[in-house]
Amino acid sequence: MATPHKFPRLILAFDHSPLHIISLRLLIVVSLVGIVMLTFWLERGSLRDASDGVVSFIDVVYFTMVTVTTVGYGDIVPVGNRARLLDAFLVTPIRLSIWLLFLGTTYELVMQRVVQEWRARRHGARMKSHVVVVGFGYQGRMAVRETIERGHAAANIVVVDEKDERLQEAVRLGCVGLQGDATKDDVMRMARVDSASAVLVCLPRDDTAALCILTVRNLGSTARLIASAREQENIRLLQQAGADEVVAPAKLAGYLMADAIATPLGLRFVSDLLTSRGCLSMIERPATAAEAGMRVRDVPGHLVVGLQREGRNIGFWDSPDERIRHGDRLFAIHGVPSQSQPGEEKNINKIK
Repeated sequence: MATPHKFPRLILAFDHSPLHIISLRLLIVVSLVGIVMLTFWLERGSLRDASDGVVSFIDVVYFTMVTVTTVGYGDIVPVGNRARLLDAFLVTPIRLSIWLLFLGTTYELVMQRVVQEWRARRHGARMKSHVVVVGFGYQGRMAVRETIERGHAAANIVVVDEKDERLQEAVRLGCVGLQGDATKDDVMRMARVDSASAVLVCLPRDDTAALCILTVRNLGSTARLIASAREQENIRLLQQAGADEVVAPAKLAGYLMADAIATPLGLRFVSDLLTSRGCLSMIERPATAAEAGMRVRDVPGHLVVGLQREGRNIGFWDSPDERIRHGDRLFAIHGVPSQSQPGEEKNINKIK
């Protein structure tokens, strides 16, 4: 069950985790105490024990601890100028350093959350043309990872979820986490959906997704809104709520599985197109001035499979000799350069 929060909370990654800070400081303290203990052991002849006159190893350990903690019962004392100089110029600075480490660590860990909240709000106020991912379940994680793989800066991705453990995972990827209910105005306002370039809704329930979409649109966001639908009959509902595109993973998976029976290479081809790590990729772009008047099949470097003109989609199979006009948008497949030979492109007809 998600932990309830009265107010939405932005989360940024710490430069160092609390466990890292405590471990490092503890190692320093142990090292300093070890130096003091070794010094007293080597100079035990200059120490006087009021109880029995003999300074044993246990006495040295005891004297080190009461000295570092400034307790000083007076039962063991340094005698002679050398022992007093060591205590004044070596042990005293170490004692002060240990206390400063304890105080500094406590202050840092207490203030760290306050500083993080301030940094998060300051970062959120500057967000613009960012991507908002609502829901960080399996689909959300895949969407975020693929968005980063395609060159989008992780720091410019805001992940909205109610579960703290999911947000911590998103923060480890470099994203900004926002803990809260995505159907609430104040949460999506803090996500700055009004200035976002895209909003991806990856929620487990279609009714919640519809409410989230309505919330985003109600805030005046013109971002491209893409939603995931669990049930086929809810696709139209999400579109009517304001989604620009609706993806039905179960439906898509069914198509691919059925198609793989007769055309096993088709599944590999489509998978290669969809992932950023494939040797093929899909692009959508406006036609250039040089391409105006050119047939779609003659565009160099790309396999144009369709174009959009005045809201109408034209596939290359409908009119392979269709000539490109100014203002058309092209949808094409092109090969990704080989990593082994950076300057060379792979044949777009090959599948990994």
